[in-house]
Amino acid sequence: MNALGLAIVIWIAAWGLNIWLANGPWRESKAVRIAVPVLFGLTLLVLWEGIVRGLNVSQVILPPPSLVAQTFAASTDILWVDFVQTVLKGALRGFAIGFVAAVICAIAIDRSAFLTRGLLPIGNFFAALPIVGVAPIMVNWFGFDWQSKAAVVVVMVFFPILVNTVQGLRATDAMQRDLMRTYAANYMQTLIKLRLPAAMPFVFNGLKIATTLALIGAIVAEYFGSPTRGMGFRISTGVGSLSIDLVWAEIAVAALVGTAFYGLVAVIEKRVTFWHPSQR
Repeated sequence: MNALGLAIVIWIAAWGLNIWLANGPWRESKAVRIAVPVLFGLTLLVLWEGIVRGLNVSQVILPPPSLVAQTFAASTDILWVDFVQTVLKGALRGFAIGFVAAVICAIAIDRSAFLTRGLLPIGNFFAALPIVGVAPIMVNWFGFDWQSKAAVVVVMVFFPILVNTVQGLRATDAMQRDLMRTYAANYMQTLIKLRLPAAMPFVFNGLKIATTLALIGAIVAEYFGSPTRGMGFRISTGVGSLSIDLVWAEIAVAALVGTAFYGLVAVIEKRVTFWHPSQR
């Protein structure tokens, strides 16, 4: 049996095991909920390996996962430098700036009918701007280092967080606001004690959308100008030099970072919005 046939047999066996786990007596347990997607992902990698080796696919077109893993292990120093440049300097800083700016603007919009009618349409306009058009402009304005990548990230994450926060600030009903006025609460007291807590589920919805947009924005921005480091820079030069295994290693790092970032926001959301029905 060749590599492709063995991979198909393993796939079928894992598929049956997944069906049994998903419908078995322990399907609601935490271990099974983790095991099912992990097993599914591993069998996808096995099938990928079998197809590439069984059909003799060129490594330039699609390297097998084993080669990607070897390149990953041999290039940890390069991957770490790129991770620091793209994620820690560009994506996270842009994400933080965009989040703070969006929340401040959302409060201003909530406070002013003029801004509600004027700023939200402009925000919609900026959200529709293509990243491939924004990125070179930001590189021209802020230079080739992380500042231009953070600026692109700010543009990408600002509007999703803004819209969700504005919607969340309006989530309280009239009876709750009347109760705060009965207690002689001013606007800031009502905002801090009632409206912002009630808006947290909406805010975290925007944050979870922004986690993936931040990483995508930072990586794409590096295509238009970067120091000799960064995930986008490495992917661009790797494709040019046919180092496709290194390109896939960078993609793996981006996928792991994006998943971990999303998971971290989800954990924080569960702690902050423990009172919400969706967390029960």
